[in-house]
Amino acid sequence: MWPFKRKTETRAASGSGYTAQMIQARTAYITGTSGRAELTATVQGAVTLWENGLSVADVTGTTLLTRRALAITGRMLALRGEALFYITDDMLIPVADWDLSTRLSRPSAYRLTLPDMGGGKTLTALAGEVLHFRIGADAAQPWYGTAPLKRSSLSADLLEIIERALVEVYGDAPLGSSIVPMPETPETDLADIARGFRGSRGKVLVRESVQVQAAGGPAPAQDWRANDLTPDLSKALLDKTLDQARDQINSAFGILPGLNNKATTGPMVREAQRHLASWTLQPMAEGMAEEATDKLGNAVTLDVMRPLQAFDSGGRARTVTALVKALAEAKTAGVDPAAALNLVDWKEKVA
Repeated sequence: MWPFKRKTETRAASGSGYTAQMIQARTAYITGTSGRAELTATVQGAVTLWENGLSVADVTGTTLLTRRALAITGRMLALRGEALFYITDDMLIPVADWDLSTRLSRPSAYRLTLPDMGGGKTLTALAGEVLHFRIGADAAQPWYGTAPLKRSSLSADLLEIIERALVEVYGDAPLGSSIVPMPETPETDLADIARGFRGSRGKVLVRESVQVQAAGGPAPAQDWRANDLTPDLSKALLDKTLDQARDQINSAFGILPGLNNKATTGPMVREAQRHLASWTLQPMAEGMAEEATDKLGNAVTLDVMRPLQAFDSGGRARTVTALVKALAEAKTAGVDPAAALNLVDWKEKVA
């Protein structure tokens, strides 16, 4: 019998802890380069729209959600799918890494790593001390959020592969190079001839060829024809495939593909901005306001529609005109204006 007791090392069953990150990094190293789509300009452009769109939101009910905190939230939600902040008396501290425990599918306690110069600081906090914003939560793990790139990993991999292929082609391919046929001469002579072409751009270089037919006739025409080594990428349709991959990534972030179209117009740009604000940013802001109201104790609201002007100004003006006219006619006819507006599901209170 072995005299010592067997010790079992227990790891946290977290999907975002240090152990999980090391396993993911090792998996990426074994399987190859992947998951670098967030380095592309397409993804960073979408992340910037999220970041800046949330940073200008109108916040009521608290002073802790500053512009910088909202910008960090937008970036973390876009790239990680969740954002955590440790609540203090006068500020919110962003969390670099975390682990959590749950009870009845709700987080009950957190082990946080706060960023600091010279190394992060680790502490334990209850759920009420942490603002936990998340998007794309799954029913199997409702306490975790998922980023748009993770939910559309196939399109992200396609974008990464295409852009990486273009980088390698333009970095390593012999663009603008050509092979000039030479006679059968010793290698030293060929090296001297090759050095003669070096640095002679825009010039006509003539070399005498002694390659003749067996009967001693003139040199064949192929002897003077240069062969271009520039790869032909038109057959691969990389430009069209790249545009389609970009449109798919933008759709995953809630951005209409027409926003990046070369032939887009002003109305299309405004419609794309309204679509992003109303169908992506504002629902996220509502969820953030709900979390802040639950943790901060005050009724918190976030509005991105008004600061971004994500509405049809002309349509609103026409609506106001029609409402005023309808209210005036309702009072003239002796009809309660509130009852009339309730018939069309108007939510705002009418005095």
